[in-house]
Amino acid sequence: MNIGIVCYPTFGGSGVVATELGKALAAKGYHVHFISYSQPARLDFFNPNVFFHEVSIYKYPLFEYVPYETILASKIVDTVKQYKLEVLHVHYAIPHASAALMAKNILLEQGIDIPIVTTLHGTDITLVGKDPTYEPVVSYSINHSDAVTAVSESLKNDTIKNFHIQRPIYVVPNFIDFSRFTKQKKEHFKMAIAPNNEKILVHTSNFRKVKRVEDVVKVFALVADKIPSRLLLIGDGPERMNIELMAREMGVCDRVTFLGKQEQIEEILSVCDLFLLTSETESFGLAALEAMACEVPVISSNTGGIPEVNVHGVTGYLSNVGDVEDMAKNALKILTDDKILHQFRINALARANDFHIDKILPLYEDVYLSLVKAPQKS
Repeated sequence: MNIGIVCYPTFGGSGVVATELGKALAAKGYHVHFISYSQPARLDFFNPNVFFHEVSIYKYPLFEYVPYETILASKIVDTVKQYKLEVLHVHYAIPHASAALMAKNILLEQGIDIPIVTTLHGTDITLVGKDPTYEPVVSYSINHSDAVTAVSESLKNDTIKNFHIQRPIYVVPNFIDFSRFTKQKKEHFKMAIAPNNEKILVHTSNFRKVKRVEDVVKVFALVADKIPSRLLLIGDGPERMNIELMAREMGVCDRVTFLGKQEQIEEILSVCDLFLLTSETESFGLAALEAMACEVPVISSNTGGIPEVNVHGVTGYLSNVGDVEDMAKNALKILTDDKILHQFRINALARANDFHIDKILPLYEDVYLSLVKAPQKS
Protein backbone atom coordinates (compact mmCIF):
# COMPACT_ATOMS: atom_id res chain seq x y z
CA MET A 1 0.00 0.00 0.00
CA ASN A 2 1.21 3.53 -0.79
CA ILE A 3 0.42 5.81 2.16
CA GLY A 4 0.75 9.58 2.30
CA ILE A 5 1.35 11.27 5.66
CA VAL A 6 0.90 15.02 6.09
CA CYS A 7 2.26 16.43 9.34
CA TYR A 8 4.20 19.20 10.99
CA PRO A 9 7.94 18.50 11.02
CA THR A 10 8.49 19.83 14.55
CA PHE A 11 9.24 18.23 17.93
CA GLY A 12 5.58 18.58 18.98
CA GLY A 13 3.48 15.52 19.78
CA SER A 14 1.58 15.39 16.49
CA GLY A 15 4.77 15.53 14.42
CA VAL A 16 6.45 12.90 16.57
CA VAL A 17 3.50 10.49 16.41
CA ALA A 18 3.07 10.95 12.66
CA THR A 19 6.76 10.33 12.01
CA GLU A 20 7.03 7.30 14.27
CA LEU A 21 3.86 5.87 12.73
CA GLY A 22 5.27 6.28 9.24
CA LYS A 23 8.54 4.65 10.21
CA ALA A 24 6.70 1.68 11.71
CA LEU A 25 4.53 1.31 8.61
CA ALA A 26 7.63 1.40 6.42
CA ALA A 27 9.25 -1.31 8.53
CA LYS A 28 6.24 -3.52 7.71
CA GLY A 29 6.75 -3.00 4.00
CA TYR A 30 4.35 -0.17 3.21
CA HIS A 31 5.58 2.70 1.03
CA VAL A 32 5.24 5.84 3.13
CA HIS A 33 5.36 9.34 1.64
CA PHE A 34 5.79 12.24 4.07
CA ILE A 35 4.54 15.63 2.88
CA SER A 36 5.63 18.67 4.86
CA TYR A 37 7.51 21.96 4.56
CA SER A 38 10.61 20.46 6.18
CA GLN A 39 11.92 16.99 6.94
CA PRO A 40 10.30 15.77 10.19
CA ALA A 41 12.60 15.94 13.20
CA ARG A 42 12.55 12.20 13.87
CA LEU A 43 12.86 11.13 10.25
CA ASP A 44 16.56 10.65 10.86
CA PHE A 45 17.26 7.31 9.21
CA PHE A 46 17.34 5.68 5.79
CA ASN A 47 14.64 3.24 4.76
CA PRO A 48 13.96 2.38 1.12
CA ASN A 49 10.21 2.49 1.87
CA VAL A 50 10.24 6.07 3.20
CA PHE A 51 9.99 9.11 0.95
CA PHE A 52 9.93 12.81 1.79
CA HIS A 53 8.24 15.42 -0.39
CA GLU A 54 9.01 19.00 0.57
CA VAL A 55 6.34 21.66 0.26
CA SER A 56 8.32 24.49 -1.31
CA ILE A 57 7.29 27.86 0.05
CA TYR A 58 7.92 30.93 -2.07
CA LYS A 59 7.00 34.39 -0.90
CA TYR A 60 5.44 36.55 -3.58
CA PRO A 61 5.23 40.35 -3.18
CA LEU A 62 1.48 40.11 -3.74
CA PHE A 63 0.92 38.14 -0.51
CA GLU A 64 1.57 39.55 2.94
CA TYR A 65 1.29 35.98 4.26
CA VAL A 66 2.28 32.87 2.31
CA PRO A 67 -0.87 30.87 1.35
CA TYR A 68 0.53 27.63 2.76
CA GLU A 69 -2.76 25.74 2.63
CA THR A 70 -3.03 26.31 -1.13
CA ILE A 71 0.58 25.34 -1.75
CA LEU A 72 0.15 22.21 0.40
CA ALA A 73 -3.00 21.17 -1.50
CA SER A 74 -1.15 21.46 -4.79
CA LYS A 75 1.72 19.36 -3.44
CA ILE A 76 -0.70 16.69 -2.25
CA VAL A 77 -2.33 16.54 -5.68
CA ASP A 78 1.04 16.15 -7.37
CA THR A 79 2.28 13.49 -4.92
CA VAL A 80 -0.92 11.42 -5.10
CA LYS A 81 -0.78 11.36 -8.89
CA GLN A 82 2.97 10.83 -9.22
CA TYR A 83 3.29 8.04 -6.65
CA LYS A 84 -0.21 6.55 -6.87
CA LEU A 85 -1.02 7.02 -3.21
CA GLU A 86 -3.92 4.90 -1.98
CA VAL A 87 -4.71 6.63 1.31
CA LEU A 88 -3.79 10.00 2.82
CA HIS A 89 -3.31 10.31 6.59
CA VAL A 90 -3.28 13.90 7.79
CA HIS A 91 -2.31 14.91 11.32
CA TYR A 92 -4.04 18.06 12.59
CA ALA A 93 -7.38 19.36 11.39
CA ILE A 94 -6.06 22.67 10.09
CA PRO A 95 -4.44 23.35 7.80
CA HIS A 96 -3.72 19.72 6.91
CA ALA A 97 -7.20 18.21 6.72
CA SER A 98 -8.65 21.26 5.00
CA ALA A 99 -5.81 21.27 2.45
CA ALA A 100 -6.25 17.53 1.91
CA LEU A 101 -9.97 18.01 1.21
CA MET A 102 -9.17 20.68 -1.34
CA ALA A 103 -6.72 18.27 -2.98
CA LYS A 104 -9.30 15.47 -2.85
CA ASN A 105 -11.84 17.58 -4.76
CA ILE A 106 -9.27 18.49 -7.38
CA LEU A 107 -8.32 14.83 -7.82
CA LEU A 108 -11.98 13.75 -8.06
CA GLU A 109 -12.30 15.88 -11.18
CA GLN A 110 -9.44 13.83 -12.62
CA GLY A 111 -11.04 10.50 -11.75
CA ILE A 112 -8.96 9.84 -8.61
CA ASP A 113 -10.70 9.26 -5.26
CA ILE A 114 -8.12 9.39 -2.46
CA PRO A 115 -9.52 8.52 1.01
CA ILE A 116 -8.52 10.86 3.82
CA VAL A 117 -7.86 9.83 7.42
CA THR A 118 -7.70 12.78 9.81
CA THR A 119 -6.11 12.37 13.23
CA LEU A 120 -6.94 14.96 15.88
CA HIS A 121 -4.11 15.60 18.31
CA GLY A 122 -5.18 18.33 20.69
CA THR A 123 -4.64 22.03 20.15
CA ASP A 124 -6.31 21.82 16.74
CA ILE A 125 -9.46 21.14 18.80
CA THR A 126 -8.90 22.51 22.30
CA LEU A 127 -7.26 25.81 21.33
CA VAL A 128 -7.26 26.77 17.65
CA GLY A 129 -10.49 25.02 16.79
CA LYS A 130 -12.47 26.86 19.46
CA ASP A 131 -11.64 30.17 17.81
CA PRO A 132 -14.79 31.25 15.92
CA THR A 133 -12.51 32.24 13.05
CA TYR A 134 -11.54 28.60 12.47
CA GLU A 135 -14.51 26.61 13.78
CA PRO A 136 -16.42 26.27 10.48
CA VAL A 137 -13.33 24.98 8.69
CA VAL A 138 -12.48 22.53 11.49
CA SER A 139 -16.04 21.17 11.55
CA TYR A 140 -16.14 20.84 7.77
CA SER A 141 -12.75 19.12 7.68
CA ILE A 142 -13.78 16.57 10.30
CA ASN A 143 -17.19 15.85 8.82
CA HIS A 144 -15.89 15.39 5.28
CA SER A 145 -12.88 13.21 6.09
CA ASP A 146 -13.36 9.54 5.22
CA ALA A 147 -12.25 8.49 8.72
CA VAL A 148 -11.41 10.46 11.85
CA THR A 149 -9.36 9.34 14.84
CA ALA A 150 -8.53 11.05 18.13
CA VAL A 151 -5.63 10.20 20.41
CA SER A 152 -7.76 9.93 23.57
CA GLU A 153 -11.32 9.57 24.80
CA SER A 154 -10.96 13.00 26.36
CA LEU A 155 -10.11 14.60 23.02
CA LYS A 156 -12.93 12.73 21.29
CA ASN A 157 -15.41 14.03 23.88
CA ASP A 158 -14.06 17.59 23.58
CA THR A 159 -14.48 17.43 19.81
CA ILE A 160 -18.06 16.22 20.01
CA LYS A 161 -18.84 18.84 22.66
CA ASN A 162 -17.38 21.82 20.82
CA PHE A 163 -18.16 21.06 17.19
CA HIS A 164 -21.10 19.97 15.08
CA ILE A 165 -19.85 16.46 14.34
CA GLN A 166 -21.86 14.24 12.04
CA ARG A 167 -19.57 11.26 11.78
CA PRO A 168 -17.98 8.71 14.15
CA ILE A 169 -14.62 9.44 15.74
CA TYR A 170 -12.45 6.45 16.60
CA VAL A 171 -10.01 6.57 19.50
CA VAL A 172 -6.56 5.34 18.51
CA PRO A 173 -4.19 6.28 21.34
CA ASN A 174 -0.63 7.41 20.95
CA PHE A 175 2.00 4.70 21.17
CA ILE A 176 5.55 3.99 22.23
CA ASP A 177 8.33 2.33 20.28
CA PHE A 178 10.19 0.16 22.77
CA SER A 179 13.05 -0.38 20.35
CA ARG A 180 13.95 3.19 21.23
CA PHE A 181 12.26 4.14 24.49
CA THR A 182 13.60 1.79 27.09
CA LYS A 183 15.72 2.30 30.20
CA GLN A 184 19.42 2.31 29.34
CA LYS A 185 22.48 1.95 31.51
CA LYS A 186 23.86 5.47 31.72
CA GLU A 187 25.43 5.52 35.17
CA HIS A 188 28.27 7.77 34.05
CA PHE A 189 25.71 10.30 32.85
CA LYS A 190 23.82 10.10 36.14
CA MET A 191 27.01 10.67 38.12
CA ALA A 192 27.75 13.76 36.07
CA ILE A 193 24.30 15.22 36.79
CA ALA A 194 23.88 14.06 40.38
CA PRO A 195 27.36 13.37 41.80
CA ASN A 196 26.00 13.15 45.35
CA ASN A 197 23.24 10.70 44.43
CA GLU A 198 20.55 13.36 44.38
CA LYS A 199 17.13 12.43 43.03
CA ILE A 200 16.63 13.61 39.45
CA LEU A 201 13.32 15.14 38.38
CA VAL A 202 12.66 15.92 34.72
CA HIS A 203 10.24 17.80 32.50
CA THR A 204 10.10 18.09 28.72
CA SER A 205 7.87 20.35 26.64
CA ASN A 206 7.75 23.21 24.17
CA PHE A 207 7.66 25.76 27.01
CA ARG A 208 4.32 27.30 26.04
CA LYS A 209 2.03 28.84 28.67
CA VAL A 210 -0.35 25.86 28.52
CA LYS A 211 2.47 23.63 29.85
CA ARG A 212 2.66 25.65 33.11
CA VAL A 213 6.40 25.07 33.43
CA GLU A 214 6.42 27.55 36.31
CA ASP A 215 4.54 24.91 38.32
CA VAL A 216 7.29 22.40 37.53
CA VAL A 217 9.82 24.75 39.15
CA LYS A 218 7.54 25.37 42.13
CA VAL A 219 7.06 21.64 42.70
CA PHE A 220 10.78 21.07 42.43
CA ALA A 221 11.56 23.84 44.91
CA LEU A 222 9.26 22.20 47.48
CA VAL A 223 10.84 18.79 46.88
CA ALA A 224 14.39 20.15 46.95
CA ASP A 225 13.65 21.76 50.30
CA LYS A 226 13.10 18.27 51.74
CA ILE A 227 15.53 15.99 49.89
CA PRO A 228 18.69 16.51 47.79
CA SER A 229 17.48 16.68 44.20
CA ARG A 230 18.07 18.17 40.78
CA LEU A 231 15.74 19.23 37.95
CA LEU A 232 16.35 18.73 34.23
CA LEU A 233 14.29 20.86 31.84
CA ILE A 234 14.28 19.59 28.26
CA GLY A 235 12.96 21.65 25.38
CA ASP A 236 12.65 25.26 24.42
CA GLY A 237 9.97 27.82 23.72
CA PRO A 238 8.50 31.22 24.53
CA GLU A 239 8.42 30.77 28.32
CA ARG A 240 11.99 29.59 28.77
CA MET A 241 13.46 33.00 29.66
CA ASN A 242 10.76 33.57 32.28
CA ILE A 243 11.39 30.14 33.77
CA GLU A 244 15.14 30.78 34.00
CA LEU A 245 14.45 34.05 35.81
CA MET A 246 11.97 32.34 38.12
CA ALA A 247 14.51 29.65 39.06
CA ARG A 248 16.99 32.37 40.03
CA GLU A 249 14.44 34.26 42.09
CA MET A 250 13.44 31.06 43.94
CA GLY A 251 17.05 30.24 44.71
CA VAL A 252 17.12 26.88 42.91
CA CYS A 253 18.91 27.84 39.69
CA ASP A 254 22.07 26.00 40.79
CA ARG A 255 20.04 22.76 40.89
CA VAL A 256 18.11 23.32 37.64
CA THR A 257 19.70 22.44 34.30
CA PHE A 258 18.22 23.67 31.02
CA LEU A 259 19.14 21.15 28.34
CA GLY A 260 17.30 22.70 25.39
CA LYS A 261 16.00 20.54 22.56
CA GLN A 262 17.37 17.01 22.66
CA GLU A 263 17.24 14.26 20.05
CA GLN A 264 18.14 11.30 22.30
CA ILE A 265 15.69 12.06 25.07
CA GLU A 266 15.51 8.40 26.10
CA GLU A 267 19.12 8.55 27.30
CA ILE A 268 18.24 11.41 29.65
CA LEU A 269 15.03 9.77 30.88
CA SER A 270 17.02 6.63 31.73
CA VAL A 271 18.80 8.39 34.60
CA CYS A 272 15.74 10.17 36.02
CA ASP A 273 13.62 9.28 39.03
CA LEU A 274 10.43 11.27 38.42
CA PHE A 275 8.72 13.02 35.51
CA LEU A 276 6.70 16.20 36.10
CA LEU A 277 3.81 17.14 33.79
CA THR A 278 1.89 20.12 35.15
CA SER A 279 0.00 21.21 32.02
CA GLU A 280 -3.23 23.20 31.95
CA THR A 281 -4.47 20.61 29.47
CA GLU A 282 -3.07 17.69 27.47
CA SER A 283 -4.94 15.70 24.86
CA PHE A 284 -2.88 12.61 25.73
CA GLY A 285 0.46 13.18 27.44
CA LEU A 286 2.97 11.56 25.07
CA ALA A 287 5.93 12.95 27.01
CA ALA A 288 4.69 11.15 30.12
CA LEU A 289 4.31 7.90 28.20
CA GLU A 290 7.88 8.14 26.91
CA ALA A 291 9.07 8.62 30.49
CA MET A 292 7.06 5.64 31.71
CA ALA A 293 8.57 3.44 29.01
CA CYS A 294 11.95 4.35 30.50
CA GLU A 295 10.66 3.30 33.95
CA VAL A 296 10.10 6.82 35.25
CA PRO A 297 6.92 7.38 37.33
CA VAL A 298 4.86 10.52 36.68
CA ILE A 299 3.52 13.36 38.80
CA SER A 300 0.93 15.15 36.69
CA SER A 301 -2.11 17.36 36.58
CA ASN A 302 -5.46 15.60 36.37
CA THR A 303 -6.63 17.00 33.05
CA GLY A 304 -7.49 16.01 29.49
CA GLY A 305 -6.18 12.64 28.41
CA ILE A 306 -3.44 12.37 31.05
CA PRO A 307 -5.53 10.14 33.39
CA GLU A 308 -5.87 7.69 30.49
CA VAL A 309 -2.09 7.23 30.65
CA ASN A 310 -0.96 7.97 34.20
CA VAL A 311 -2.84 5.78 36.70
CA HIS A 312 -3.25 7.51 40.08
CA GLY A 313 -1.43 5.68 42.86
CA VAL A 314 -0.04 3.10 40.45
CA THR A 315 2.24 4.72 37.85
CA GLY A 316 2.37 8.05 39.65
CA TYR A 317 -0.10 10.56 41.01
CA LEU A 318 -2.66 13.04 39.65
CA SER A 319 -3.39 16.45 41.16
CA ASN A 320 -5.64 19.35 40.25
CA VAL A 321 -4.13 21.84 37.83
CA GLY A 322 -1.99 24.32 39.75
CA ASP A 323 -1.97 22.39 43.03
CA VAL A 324 1.81 22.39 43.40
CA GLU A 325 1.66 21.53 47.11
CA ASP A 326 -0.20 18.29 46.42
CA MET A 327 2.13 17.47 43.53
CA ALA A 328 5.17 17.99 45.74
CA LYS A 329 3.64 15.87 48.53
CA ASN A 330 2.99 13.06 46.06
CA ALA A 331 6.49 13.37 44.62
CA LEU A 332 7.99 12.99 48.07
CA LYS A 333 5.88 9.86 48.71
CA ILE A 334 7.69 8.22 45.83
CA LEU A 335 11.16 9.70 46.17
CA THR A 336 11.71 9.23 49.91
CA ASP A 337 11.36 5.43 49.85
CA ASP A 338 13.48 3.45 47.40
CA LYS A 339 11.19 0.42 47.63
CA ILE A 340 8.18 2.52 46.69
CA LEU A 341 10.12 4.18 43.88
CA HIS A 342 11.14 0.77 42.55
CA GLN A 343 7.53 -0.45 42.53
CA PHE A 344 6.32 2.67 40.75
CA ARG A 345 9.04 2.14 38.14
CA ILE A 346 7.78 -1.40 37.52
CA ASN A 347 4.19 -0.17 37.31
CA ALA A 348 5.09 2.64 34.91
CA LEU A 349 6.78 0.23 32.51
CA ALA A 350 3.88 -2.21 32.67
CA ARG A 351 1.39 0.54 31.87
CA ALA A 352 3.53 1.84 29.01
CA ASN A 353 3.38 -1.63 27.48
CA ASP A 354 -0.37 -1.14 27.01
CA PHE A 355 0.58 1.46 24.39
CA HIS A 356 3.22 -0.62 22.62
CA ILE A 357 3.40 0.27 18.95
CA ASP A 358 2.78 -3.38 18.05
CA LYS A 359 -0.67 -3.03 19.66
CA ILE A 360 -1.57 0.36 18.18
CA LEU A 361 -0.22 0.03 14.64
CA PRO A 362 -2.81 -2.61 13.60
CA LEU A 363 -5.59 -0.20 14.58
CA TYR A 364 -4.38 2.31 12.00
CA GLU A 365 -3.86 -0.45 9.45
CA ASP A 366 -7.49 -1.53 9.92
CA VAL A 367 -8.65 2.04 9.24
CA TYR A 368 -6.56 2.27 6.04
CA LEU A 369 -7.68 -1.12 4.75
CA SER A 370 -11.36 -0.40 5.42
CA LEU A 371 -11.11 2.69 3.19
CA VAL A 372 -9.03 1.16 0.45
CA LYS A 373 -11.17 -1.97 0.16
CA ALA A 374 -14.55 -0.26 0.55
CA PRO A 375 -15.92 2.59 -1.55
CA GLN A 376 -15.43 5.97 0.12
CA LYS A 377 -18.32 8.18 1.11
CA SER A 378 -19.28 10.97 -1.22
